[in-house]
Amino acid sequence: MSRVEGLRANSSQFTLEGEPFRILGGSIHYFRVPRAYWEDRLLKMRACGLNTLTTYVPWNLHEPERGAFNFQDQLDLEGYLRLAASLGLWVILRPGPYICAEWDLGGLPSWLLRDKNMTLRTTYPGFTEAVESFFNQLIVRVVPHQYSKGGPIIAVQVENEYGSYAKDAEYMPFIKEALLSSGITELLLTSDNQDGLKLGGVKGALETINFQKLNPNGIKYLDGIQPQKPKMVMEYWSGWFDLWGDLHHVFTAEDMLAVVTEILKLNMSVNLYMFHGGTNFGFMNGAFAMGTAAPKPMVTSYDYDAPLSEAGDYTTKYHLLRNLFSHYSTKPLPEVPSLQERRAYQPVVIQQHLSLWDSLHFTDKPLKSEKSVNMENLPVNNNNGQSYGYTLYETSITHGGTLNSKKNIRDRALVFVDRHFVGVLDYKVLELAVLDGKGERTLSLLVENCGRVNYGKALDEQHKGLVGDIELNKRPLRDFIIHSLDMMPGFVNRLKSSGHWKSFRQQPSFPGFFQGRLYVDGPPRDTFIRLPGWSKGVVFVNGKNLGRYWSIGPQQTLYVPGPWLHKGNNQIIVFEEQEADGKIQFSSSPDYGMTVDVQ
Repeated sequence: MSRVEGLRANSSQFTLEGEPFRILGGSIHYFRVPRAYWEDRLLKMRACGLNTLTTYVPWNLHEPERGAFNFQDQLDLEGYLRLAASLGLWVILRPGPYICAEWDLGGLPSWLLRDKNMTLRTTYPGFTEAVESFFNQLIVRVVPHQYSKGGPIIAVQVENEYGSYAKDAEYMPFIKEALLSSGITELLLTSDNQDGLKLGGVKGALETINFQKLNPNGIKYLDGIQPQKPKMVMEYWSGWFDLWGDLHHVFTAEDMLAVVTEILKLNMSVNLYMFHGGTNFGFMNGAFAMGTAAPKPMVTSYDYDAPLSEAGDYTTKYHLLRNLFSHYSTKPLPEVPSLQERRAYQPVVIQQHLSLWDSLHFTDKPLKSEKSVNMENLPVNNNNGQSYGYTLYETSITHGGTLNSKKNIRDRALVFVDRHFVGVLDYKVLELAVLDGKGERTLSLLVENCGRVNYGKALDEQHKGLVGDIELNKRPLRDFIIHSLDMMPGFVNRLKSSGHWKSFRQQPSFPGFFQGRLYVDGPPRDTFIRLPGWSKGVVFVNGKNLGRYWSIGPQQTLYVPGPWLHKGNNQIIVFEEQEADGKIQFSSSPDYGMTVDVQ
């Protein structure tokens, strides 16, 4: 194909090389899918009749510390773009810098919050300078993959649903200009829900709409503000996300199909968000704070009830969509790829444990501070602060009484006196009774960042850890020793080789790390970990953080990708907060909990 004229929006239909073109798109995020499975998932997308891949770009992963960039391995965006091109898929790139995505802080790096005057997603210089620095690294990698240069990128999205935030009228023009000046030449788009359309656009970018139930008024409004322009649903929500403590959301295949059918009848383009959701591996899940008394964290699975399941299985939605899209294809669709095999491995018996307290000397040097310091402002990670995980705050007390969090715990704290568990402080429980005792005792608060809010107006307030004073008998606590427990790979590797592990036959103490070995006697296969009898924590397989589990559900299994296992012995380490069953169980199918229809 000669590359003369890329995607254009000059009439009521998109054109590509001057010919009418309908975008049949689907979202798959490279950072949520093990790299070994990128090709499998994209082939399944092609076989469903889609022609365009959309993906966000997570700034927080690509620049984990200010000025330190990572575009390798799982984050090899260029490799992902090349793969899409080789499989005949066009790409709509959504580089943010804010991506929402049910991802921690909407993909913004937490080190931005070290600046006490920071206002995110505005033209505040501390934010714009950081964005420009990131775009200088990102866009230079993207430019060669644009359509005009022979690559697959036919359009680039400017920011993301800014109409729902809209704090600075100069911000969207700034982001648009930052993209253009970095070398982006393809069609620019914006993306908003119906309400956001009023404030989310920017001159020179085509506005698109996001919804789940068919929205005639939204489509009419879009037509009104952009007459004689192509109409596109940038995010057609094929399912929905889940929150810890809630039910598992499902959106029926029949309802989904009816809406997509109608969108196509209206001669619109569509992108399925998500086509394949994948997994919030590690500590990357966001949190939801719209219309709730307190933020609720997202679960680890991002299955999303999407057409392709978390582990890449076909669903009823997939088959119905494939049948529908086949009518819009000029040639027969590719064969559907075969599925990955799965295994329910034999249970792994826990052999050793290591208490949290014995793990502290594998952390960075603790900070001594008169007042508590929030996670992001700790002097760790080359002065970028702590982004994720847990932080342990310890101080001395000489008497008991009422411990009051003053609503300054973000998000949840296990409280100990002389390493004996006292209770949990969170958004609901603000006070605990501490019994009197003899002499000086150590009060410890293990505070977890359960995930930063990813959508809404409270982004600037997403500091974690202790964000202010905690009081004992109405007097603020002082003189803390603060340990950062972000459980990064270096820490996990030091733990693995530690000589401090004790036999599980000895009474384990909590919180603690629990170790067992999974023996794989053939080619490794995908599986799911189940932890009945455990309470709350994190699982590491061969040093990789699979994510959080929590008995309150809805999610009851964690996805273990086969490529992350190897033949022979595989090390599993579980960090558990309060109770352990002594074995790790496996299943060949997921359990996302009791379901509820999306409202």
